[in-house]
Amino acid sequence: MGFTVGEHSAGHMRRILRIYLTRWELDRLADPAALALTELVANVVRHVPGRRCSVLMLREPYGVRVEVADAVPGTVIAKCADPLDESGRGLALVEAVTDRWGVDERADGKTVWFECDA
Repeated sequence: MGFTVGEHSAGHMRRILRIYLTRWELDRLADPAALALTELVANVVRHVPGRRCSVLMLREPYGVRVEVADAVPGTVIAKCADPLDESGRGLALVEAVTDRWGVDERADGKTVWFECDA
């Protein structure tokens, strides 16, 4: 699905993800997957001009994979934010609550993804 995201988009996408996870009988993955998706969407809202992205939610044999792609090339890294920083912890949270995550760089942008095992 392609989107132009805003401040409330993460909530809508979390609901869609929870519907899919319930249908796939993977309800127990809802909390970590929803948190990770929220962080990836928040990064698009903060860092992608025009706030355009596409979101892919995949049922895999091991669990679920979620991808958020945008048209801004570049490396994405999880960093340790200073305790007084107001932001900068998103990818560290993704790393903490998922089984795997990563970035696939493309000529026309990047895809940030995560996987949660059932």
